[in-house]
Amino acid sequence: MQTLSLPCPAKINLFLKITGRRPDGYHELQTLFQLLDYGDTLTLKHRDDDKIRLLSALSGVNSEDNLVVRAARKLQACSKHIACGADIQLDKRLPLGGGIGGGSSDAASALLGLNKLWQLGLSLDTLAEIGLELGADVPVFVRGKTSWAEGIGEKLEPLETPELWYVVIKPDCHVSTAEIFCHEQLTRHDSPIKIATFLGGGTGNSCEPLVRKLYPKIDKALIWLEQFSPAKLTGTGACVFASFEDQITAQTVCEQRPNDIQGFVARGVNTSPLHRALGLL
Repeated sequence: MQTLSLPCPAKINLFLKITGRRPDGYHELQTLFQLLDYGDTLTLKHRDDDKIRLLSALSGVNSEDNLVVRAARKLQACSKHIACGADIQLDKRLPLGGGIGGGSSDAASALLGLNKLWQLGLSLDTLAEIGLELGADVPVFVRGKTSWAEGIGEKLEPLETPELWYVVIKPDCHVSTAEIFCHEQLTRHDSPIKIATFLGGGTGNSCEPLVRKLYPKIDKALIWLEQFSPAKLTGTGACVFASFEDQITAQTVCEQRPNDIQGFVARGVNTSPLHRALGLL
């Protein structure tokens, strides 16, 4: 096998609670990562030398800083006895800075795809550990299941959710995750909840009040989407979402969005399209 073309699915946070702050500055949280059947596409072509080449640069992002390149180099470092490289083509559909896991998902697809392309035979546990070094959201994409998450997001418990349709929209702004998590007005001491509480609907997003205050365009997007279905912020934003029972209704709502707002419709899935593509069910 010389070439792999793989999906890089998005995620949304169906809720997000910040329950504390660790001495190292990271925040303890609870969330539910809902995987979607919509995302970027990553194409990997085997090289017989050890070069990693990114064939599709992102505006404003140095190639060596791109998470797919960093993922590939970390995998090489763990497998020094194998001198393999790759040409990488990343086709982006997910908006940058949206809180829907685009970069983390791209990195996970690179890890799993190159593990197969280079015939390394590393386990999902090992790949998840490597992924955590790249970002707290990477392990959920490596493991490939919609999951309840705790810790900094790396303690995962798969959870079956209704496979609803979602409208995801992004206003014309970019939210700095670092800014939100460092902000003095962020709520950091929410009481932890049980899964049963989430299933009963008693949840929210700890970041949403602050993000709405700091980013009026996100507040406006939430108000607009709320006309059709309860709307929520995902992660620290900037994307917001609402669920619907069927694709036609979701598509009709998405098509009505204001001209200055990006958007897409996706179905929630319990197993990642990446894992289906690789036969890891």
